[in-house]
Amino acid sequence: MSYFERALIVIVLVGALAGLAGVLVVLRKRVLFAQALTHATFPGAIIATILGASLQIGALIACVSLAIIMTFLSRIRGQGTQAASGVMLTAGFAAGVLLQAMNPNIPIQIDSFLFGSILSATWIDGLVTAGVLLAIILALLIWGKQILYFLFDAESYAATGAKPWLIDAALLLITTGAVVAAMPAAGAILAIALIAAPAAAARYFTDKIFVMFWLAPTLGALAGVCGLLLSRWLAVSAGASIALVAASIFFIAWGTFTMRRPAVVGVTR
Repeated sequence: MSYFERALIVIVLVGALAGLAGVLVVLRKRVLFAQALTHATFPGAIIATILGASLQIGALIACVSLAIIMTFLSRIRGQGTQAASGVMLTAGFAAGVLLQAMNPNIPIQIDSFLFGSILSATWIDGLVTAGVLLAIILALLIWGKQILYFLFDAESYAATGAKPWLIDAALLLITTGAVVAAMPAAGAILAIALIAAPAAAARYFTDKIFVMFWLAPTLGALAGVCGLLLSRWLAVSAGASIALVAASIFFIAWGTFTMRRPAVVGVTR
């Protein structure tokens, strides 16, 4: 099997994983948070490389640390999740740039971090992505009703005596797992593009949550395959091509369906 065929398989898995996790991210209104996580992996990856550890382990530790910090910041009175995400996004990326400048011999460059290297993806990348995708599917099958209850009406969910922070922590874990699994092959920009765009587009196509759960991964995989084929045809960056295709899918969905009706119908179960 050629490197390009392997890249196609990996991008299908990455697109499906990002699309599935993206549904939860979009419904929870945590897109900026997910973007902050993608940029937070940069300093974590550099530190792990300096210490001779796995890049993904460093990215995971950085993501978990950032998620904990942002959770505390968002609980400060008058402070929202969006503001905390914006602050940590810039701080995390700036820390990565500073560390990279202080260690110029590290084989991690800003360009490769932002756009990834899907054409050099390995079978290990594919297996990790498939494992995280399977774990999220199992989590939704087991705790899907509780997660949906929390997403649609967090106050009523808390009133039942349940612990909303457990579901919120599970959603943070799902987002973190998707980001870390996608980062080595996809990079920061492509990862957030595949998390946000397919799920947002699926929301224009349907107001049924269960349809969104299969449609968003399908659109994510489609964006990955089309973008990769387009990059080969035009001899341009694969990461940038995939991100642009994902954005195009969103704008097509938005343009087609919002022109037909004055407002987007709310998502239902």
